[in-house]
Amino acid sequence: MEKEGRRITVDIERKRIRINVSHGEDEEIFKLTFDEARDLKETLNITIEDYMQRQNLRID
Repeated sequence: MEKEGRRITVDIERKRIRINVSHGEDEEIFKLTFDEARDLKETLNITIEDYMQRQNLRID
């Protein structure tokens, strides 16, 4: 995934999920266990769903 100078790549290593996040010259590497990756997935799904619901709220 690449957008506006940011690049996110996800790879599978032997027993881990490797996530590389690059922004310009900076790079951060995360190595997660499969359980940690599943937890991250669930957290992202909940956060995105919450964001989408908040977008539908209108405060008058």
